[in-house]
Amino acid sequence: MPELPDVEVFRRYLDSTALHQKISSVEIRKERLLEDVSPDDFKKSVEGNEFSSSHRHGKHLFARLNSGSSVVLHFGMTGELKYYKDPADEPDHARVVFHFDNGYHLGYDNMRMLGKVALTDEIDEYVENEGLGPDAGRLSFEEFKDLLDGKRGMIKSAFMDQSLLAGMGNIFSDETLFQAGIHPKRQVGNLSEKDVETLYEKMMEVIEKAVVCQVSDFPDYFLINYRDEDAECPRCDGEIEKIKVSSRSTYFCPKCQK
Repeated sequence: MPELPDVEVFRRYLDSTALHQKISSVEIRKERLLEDVSPDDFKKSVEGNEFSSSHRHGKHLFARLNSGSSVVLHFGMTGELKYYKDPADEPDHARVVFHFDNGYHLGYDNMRMLGKVALTDEIDEYVENEGLGPDAGRLSFEEFKDLLDGKRGMIKSAFMDQSLLAGMGNIFSDETLFQAGIHPKRQVGNLSEKDVETLYEKMMEVIEKAVVCQVSDFPDYFLINYRDEDAECPRCDGEIEKIKVSSRSTYFCPKCQK
């Protein structure tokens, strides 16, 4: 599932391709992906405008229109964006397509259709209505520490709680915990201040590295390259184990994560 680093890559891709171009028309090919807006109202709000800037909050991408509204894109399990000119280059599962006056197109591709497309006049209000916590990539250490203060339960579950911390999903929660050397089932209340500081630093490092790597070709020391049971740990001579945490498959090294 696209997580915060993936969506940041999508945001930068949109900025480098589709900004400041008049949207001549919009095709809604799968109406069920629209959230709280009809196809006609969506098209009326978007057509004739331009994407003027973008904003990311957690796993949500907001493409601001010069009219003041924003198109909201959530990518679900399999979503992505594709900017193209030749119709032959259209992605296989383009569910919403924005056509520009310059002859190019932006396809919102989503094979499993578990994402959503919406409109909002107020980004902050939309985020609040979705019950999202602060964006994981823009937190200060003090803010991060305050979020965990008094929190109960396992640290992996806390990372996965979008109402607490928006953007971290299964893969990058595992990665952060691995890089920090902290067991995914550690109780939040048992973390020392040094543990919390390490978690914050490693979370920010993982996000930054994943974005720089375009969420591919990760460094050899990243757990993401070894997400298989009994794989050799890239940091020690232990073996990777798979367990369930909050019903999610979780990979970790029991030898170096305590």
